[in-house]
Amino acid sequence: MNSKGKERRLQVRTLFVSDIHLGFKRARTRELLAFLHGIDADCIVLGGDIVDALSLAKRFYWTDEHTQVLRLLLARRRSGVRLVYLPGNHDAALSVFVEMLQGQIEVHREWVYRTSRGERYLVLHGDQFDEAVDCPAWLYWIGDRLYEGTLLYNHRVNELRHLFGMPYRPQTEGLKASIGTSARFIRRFETIAAAGARDQGYDGVICGHIHRANLCTIDGTVYANTGDWVESCSALVETRAGEMQLLRWPHGAVATSRVTPLLADVALSHRTHIGL
Repeated sequence: MNSKGKERRLQVRTLFVSDIHLGFKRARTRELLAFLHGIDADCIVLGGDIVDALSLAKRFYWTDEHTQVLRLLLARRRSGVRLVYLPGNHDAALSVFVEMLQGQIEVHREWVYRTSRGERYLVLHGDQFDEAVDCPAWLYWIGDRLYEGTLLYNHRVNELRHLFGMPYRPQTEGLKASIGTSARFIRRFETIAAAGARDQGYDGVICGHIHRANLCTIDGTVYANTGDWVESCSALVETRAGEMQLLRWPHGAVATSRVTPLLADVALSHRTHIGL
C-alpha cells in the first residue's frame, strides 16, 4: 500500500481485540477484516476466543474470510507488530499449538499492561472470574438457548442491512441490558473483575469473555471490556496521543474524560503506553 493509503489508516499504539470466534458461523469476519485493514498498531493483543475450538468440535465451519483474518494478523507480526495472545475458554485447547509459535506470538495466560504514569493493568480473557460470578447451571442453559436465538436474529438483520448498503448495527445489546437477569450478571462480572484487579494491586483490568463492550471506572478501578466480533464489533485501542478508546465498527470511538457509569458504552480517556 502507498504512503497515502497508510496515512488514511487509524494509527494507534496498541489494539486490544478478543472474542472473534473464528470457526463459528455467526462470527462477523467481514466487518473485522474491514476494521483491521483500516488500523495500524505497534502492538496487537488478542484477548482470547480468537478461534472457537468448541464450536468447531460440534460442527466444522470455516470460510476464506476466517483464513484471511489469521493471515492478516500473522502478516502484521512479520512486518514488526508485537503480537500478544491470551487464550480464552473457547480456544484454550489450542494454546499448546500456539506455544509452538513462540518467537512469533507471545503467549500469556495473564499479562500486565503498564501506563506512562506507572499504573498497572491486568489483561486476561475473563473466564477466570466465572466461578466468582456463581451463576446457576440452569440459568446458563437458558441463557445459551436465548443467546443462540438472538445471535440468529442479529445475523439475519445485519445481512439484510448489508444487502441494502446499510452499516452494521448490533441488534441485541439493548435487549441484554433491558433483561434484569442479564443486566445483573453483567454488573456482577464487571464488579468482580474490577475488584479482582484491585485486590491484586492493579489499577485496572482489560478483558473480554462476556461480549459486552465497556470502558468505565468501578470504585476507582478502570474496567475495560473489548467486546466481541459476533455482536458488538468493538475493540479497545490506545491512541498515539495516549488515550484509551473503545471503538465500535463502523462508527469509531465514543470518548469522554469523565467517569462513566456501569454498562455505559462509552470510553474513558486514560493516558497509557505499551507495557514492555
